[in-house]
Amino acid sequence: MTRISPARIALYVISALVLVYLILPVLIIAPISFSSARFLTFPPPSFSMRWYQQYFSNPAWMQATRVTLTVAFLTVVVATPFGVAAAYAISQSKLRIMRIIHMVLLLPLVVPIIITAVGIFFVFAKIGLVATLPGLVLANVMLGLPYVVISALAGLQSFDPAQEMVARSLGMNRLRSFFAVTLPQIKSSVVAGGIFAFISAMDETIVALFISGGQYQPLTKRMFTALRDEIDPTIAAISTLMTAASFVLVLLATGRRRRNANVSRI
Repeated sequence: MTRISPARIALYVISALVLVYLILPVLIIAPISFSSARFLTFPPPSFSMRWYQQYFSNPAWMQATRVTLTVAFLTVVVATPFGVAAAYAISQSKLRIMRIIHMVLLLPLVVPIIITAVGIFFVFAKIGLVATLPGLVLANVMLGLPYVVISALAGLQSFDPAQEMVARSLGMNRLRSFFAVTLPQIKSSVVAGGIFAFISAMDETIVALFISGGQYQPLTKRMFTALRDEIDPTIAAISTLMTAASFVLVLLATGRRRRNANVSRI
């Protein structure tokens, strides 16, 4: 009989505690979203769907939801092809400048978001993109691009470039061989990168606080404004829906990556 060492048991316990700590806010917010109380109360005195009804019947919340989904979708449409093209260039080139370009593309993940938001605000204020839909999309493309680059690079590293060279030796140009040979084999990584870019755009708050306004306010900014004016469980209902949507999208992304990895092994 195999015995589990104390060190492994300690690792399991610490891992479980970390997971509980990370998921605890969701375990609190989700029940509050079904509360019948007028204010945020935990545990809820009784359960009701009134706050979900309040969310779906409120034109202001629906407008913010449409802005959020539109920005997230357009972010994926713009960031995915640019991110894949950048990842392909980085993987194919041996030039030192490509390493610098790679680091620059990943800067949004390293630079504190508040600094990024302030910089974006000052630039957009000068060119008239504050409180506009294109401004929100461009800002989120910059923030979502690293996820596409990282995911596409991971797919390209597991792909045999000799297959593309064979296609080019048979008469295909580089662009056609990429779409015919390379892209179908890394599509799971590309889709995963696009999903993470979508989640990034949907959940972004700090940049939205600086550059959104008027009719172009995403859910995250409207939630922040609602917290200042009046706190009710509608915020908890929206947070629960956004968390559930992000969780499902992450499962889809990781599922595609695992499926692609299993196919590659076969």
